[in-house]
Amino acid sequence: MSIGVIGGTGLYELPGLDDIREQEIETPFGPPSSPIVSGIVDGVQMHFIARHGRGHTFLPSEVNYRANIYALKVVGAKWCLSVSAVGSLQEQYRPGQVLVPDQFIDRTKGRPSTFFGEGIVAHVAFADPFCPTMREHLYEAASDVAKARGTDAHNGGTYLCMEGPAFSTRAESHMYRSWGAGIIGMTNLPEAKLAREAEIAYATLALITDYDCWRSESEDVDIQDILRTLNANADLAKEVILRVAPRLDAAEPSELAANALQFAIITQPERISDEARRRLQPIIGRYL
Repeated sequence: MSIGVIGGTGLYELPGLDDIREQEIETPFGPPSSPIVSGIVDGVQMHFIARHGRGHTFLPSEVNYRANIYALKVVGAKWCLSVSAVGSLQEQYRPGQVLVPDQFIDRTKGRPSTFFGEGIVAHVAFADPFCPTMREHLYEAASDVAKARGTDAHNGGTYLCMEGPAFSTRAESHMYRSWGAGIIGMTNLPEAKLAREAEIAYATLALITDYDCWRSESEDVDIQDILRTLNANADLAKEVILRVAPRLDAAEPSELAANALQFAIITQPERISDEARRRLQPIIGRYL
């Protein structure tokens, strides 16, 4: 069962791949952020996309999230593991640690986060935005790796997705803390919504780089400090990916993730145009 990996800041390639091939995938939404690099790790088929492009050329608001998830659907990915740099909004989540979130708050502005529209309507359930099966396996792998490296992995927490590219003001950071958010990043919410529509199980490995700017006794967010922590965390993330891959290969996505569209398409079938059917065939083909 193939696994897609979307690498964020600090993770621009996937190690340990055999039988490597590179694919340029055409999508109705334009090109993905990077070619898909596919290969085998311990017998498991893996597909890697660099979220911000090779050389980190896309702002969070410029990432073509629809094309990235659509491309993973086309190559047959059943799982999507997102690796993401985040800031901490709570004292117990320390830089250098990792967290597997279970909830989201959306603070983005107008980013395309659905495959639907233009004559076809669907409403997927999103109360629990991550696949629970995938979260469980990912946390177990992250906990094992973190412990071996002398750090901690946290199970659960709310990821607040902000617009960026600037970091938070101090007032915003305190407000997000008062909402109960645990970590803050700029990318994962559109991915998670699109993966749900594409019926791809989705989970996030969040790499904590800093304390945002709420913690008055520490310095404000400094990009050089973030990059140093990211480089230290990159090896941990790679090891987690290699460890979780066989666990996911032997598992099945949750019903929540695997059949999200079963009752979600509202438009009467006879009202759906041939063009829409062609455009979304990898997404809706099993139902229409």
